[in-house]
Amino acid sequence: MKFIALLLVALLPTHWEPDFEHAKKLAKEKNELILLNFSGSDWCVPCIVMHRDYFNDSGFTAMADDNLVMVNADFPRKKKNTGSPDQIKRNEALAERYNKEGLFPLTLLLNADGKVIKTWKGKPDVSVAQWTQEVKNICDAQK
Repeated sequence: MKFIALLLVALLPTHWEPDFEHAKKLAKEKNELILLNFSGSDWCVPCIVMHRDYFNDSGFTAMADDNLVMVNADFPRKKKNTGSPDQIKRNEALAERYNKEGLFPLTLLLNADGKVIKTWKGKPDVSVAQWTQEVKNICDAQK
Protein backbone atom coordinates (compact mmCIF):
# COMPACT_ATOMS: atom_id res chain seq x y z
CA MET A 1 0.00 0.00 0.00
CA LYS A 2 2.86 2.42 0.80
CA PHE A 3 4.32 1.70 -2.63
CA ILE A 4 1.08 2.71 -4.32
CA ALA A 5 0.91 5.92 -2.30
CA LEU A 6 4.52 6.78 -3.18
CA LEU A 7 3.84 6.01 -6.83
CA LEU A 8 0.82 8.31 -6.87
CA VAL A 9 2.81 11.13 -5.26
CA ALA A 10 5.61 10.63 -7.79
CA LEU A 11 3.14 10.89 -10.68
CA LEU A 12 1.53 14.09 -9.47
CA PRO A 13 2.82 17.25 -11.10
CA THR A 14 4.75 19.75 -9.03
CA HIS A 15 2.63 22.29 -7.15
CA TRP A 16 2.85 25.81 -8.57
CA GLU A 17 2.34 28.51 -5.96
CA PRO A 18 0.13 31.25 -7.48
CA ASP A 19 1.20 34.07 -5.12
CA PHE A 20 4.83 35.19 -5.18
CA GLU A 21 4.69 36.83 -1.74
CA HIS A 22 3.36 33.59 -0.27
CA ALA A 23 6.09 31.70 -2.16
CA LYS A 24 8.75 33.89 -0.51
CA LYS A 25 7.24 33.16 2.89
CA LEU A 26 7.20 29.40 2.19
CA ALA A 27 10.77 29.49 0.89
CA LYS A 28 11.92 31.17 4.13
CA GLU A 29 10.05 28.70 6.32
CA LYS A 30 11.31 25.66 4.42
CA ASN A 31 14.82 27.02 3.67
CA GLU A 32 14.24 26.49 -0.05
CA LEU A 33 14.80 28.46 -3.23
CA ILE A 34 12.11 29.81 -5.53
CA LEU A 35 11.94 28.74 -9.16
CA LEU A 36 10.08 31.43 -11.11
CA ASN A 37 9.05 30.57 -14.66
CA PHE A 38 7.58 33.00 -17.18
CA SER A 39 5.51 31.21 -19.79
CA GLY A 40 2.93 31.65 -22.49
CA SER A 41 1.02 28.42 -21.93
CA ASP A 42 -1.18 28.58 -25.02
CA TRP A 43 1.08 30.15 -27.63
CA CYS A 44 4.78 29.74 -26.74
CA VAL A 45 5.95 26.38 -28.10
CA PRO A 46 9.25 26.33 -26.12
CA CYS A 47 7.22 27.12 -22.97
CA ILE A 48 4.85 24.24 -23.63
CA VAL A 49 7.77 21.88 -24.28
CA MET A 50 9.55 23.04 -21.13
CA HIS A 51 6.52 22.35 -18.96
CA ARG A 52 5.83 19.01 -20.61
CA ASP A 53 9.41 17.70 -20.79
CA TYR A 54 11.19 19.43 -17.90
CA PHE A 55 8.75 20.48 -15.20
CA ASN A 56 6.64 17.31 -15.49
CA ASP A 57 9.67 14.99 -15.50
CA SER A 58 9.56 12.65 -12.49
CA GLY A 59 13.23 13.28 -11.64
CA PHE A 60 12.68 17.03 -11.71
CA THR A 61 9.48 16.90 -9.68
CA ALA A 62 11.12 14.74 -7.00
CA MET A 63 14.03 17.19 -6.74
CA ALA A 64 11.70 20.22 -6.81
CA ASP A 65 9.46 18.85 -4.06
CA ASP A 66 12.46 18.73 -1.72
CA ASN A 67 14.22 21.95 -2.75
CA LEU A 68 11.98 24.48 -4.48
CA VAL A 69 8.91 26.61 -4.20
CA MET A 70 7.60 26.84 -7.76
CA VAL A 71 5.93 29.94 -9.22
CA ASN A 72 4.63 30.18 -12.79
CA ALA A 73 3.88 33.62 -14.20
CA ASP A 74 1.74 32.65 -17.18
CA PHE A 75 0.80 35.04 -19.97
CA PRO A 76 -1.69 33.16 -22.16
CA ARG A 77 -3.20 34.90 -25.17
CA LYS A 78 -6.55 33.14 -25.32
CA LYS A 79 -9.14 34.77 -23.08
CA LYS A 80 -10.41 31.40 -21.86
CA ASN A 81 -6.94 30.62 -20.45
CA THR A 82 -6.34 33.86 -18.56
CA GLY A 83 -6.33 33.83 -14.80
CA SER A 84 -8.28 35.95 -12.39
CA PRO A 85 -7.77 39.73 -12.44
CA ASP A 86 -5.68 39.38 -9.25
CA GLN A 87 -3.49 36.70 -10.83
CA ILE A 88 -2.98 38.80 -13.96
CA LYS A 89 -1.97 41.76 -11.81
CA ARG A 90 0.50 39.60 -9.79
CA ASN A 91 2.02 38.19 -12.99
CA GLU A 92 2.39 41.64 -14.51
CA ALA A 93 4.15 42.87 -11.35
CA LEU A 94 6.53 39.90 -11.55
CA ALA A 95 7.24 40.66 -15.21
CA GLU A 96 7.92 44.30 -14.40
CA ARG A 97 10.47 43.26 -11.79
CA TYR A 98 12.07 40.15 -13.32
CA ASN A 99 11.25 40.01 -17.04
CA LYS A 100 11.38 43.53 -18.48
CA GLU A 101 12.56 42.14 -21.83
CA GLY A 102 9.43 39.97 -22.15
CA LEU A 103 11.33 36.72 -22.76
CA PHE A 104 9.46 33.42 -22.97
CA PRO A 105 10.26 31.04 -21.49
CA LEU A 106 12.38 32.67 -18.83
CA THR A 107 13.25 30.74 -15.69
CA LEU A 108 14.89 32.23 -12.62
CA LEU A 109 16.16 30.71 -9.42
CA LEU A 110 15.68 33.12 -6.52
CA ASN A 111 16.45 33.13 -2.85
CA ALA A 112 13.66 33.59 -0.30
CA ASP A 113 14.12 37.37 -0.46
CA GLY A 114 13.55 37.39 -4.22
CA LYS A 115 17.20 37.96 -5.20
CA VAL A 116 18.14 36.35 -8.52
CA ILE A 117 20.70 33.56 -8.18
CA LYS A 118 20.55 32.08 -11.71
CA THR A 119 18.68 32.82 -14.95
CA TRP A 120 17.87 30.56 -17.90
CA LYS A 121 16.68 32.32 -21.07
CA GLY A 122 14.65 30.01 -23.26
CA LYS A 123 14.41 26.26 -22.88
CA PRO A 124 17.57 24.75 -21.37
CA ASP A 125 19.99 23.43 -23.99
CA VAL A 126 20.88 20.41 -21.86
CA SER A 127 18.95 17.25 -21.03
CA VAL A 128 16.30 17.26 -18.33
CA ALA A 129 18.56 15.18 -16.07
CA GLN A 130 21.49 17.57 -16.52
CA TRP A 131 19.33 20.63 -15.90
CA THR A 132 17.72 19.02 -12.86
CA GLN A 133 21.17 18.28 -11.45
CA GLU A 134 22.30 21.85 -12.13
CA VAL A 135 19.31 23.22 -10.22
CA LYS A 136 19.88 20.74 -7.38
CA ASN A 137 23.56 21.70 -7.14
CA ILE A 138 22.61 25.36 -6.79
CA CYS A 139 20.02 24.51 -4.15
CA ASP A 140 22.54 22.43 -2.20
CA ALA A 141 25.12 25.23 -2.35
CA GLN A 142 22.62 27.71 -0.90
CA LYS A 143 21.78 25.62 2.18
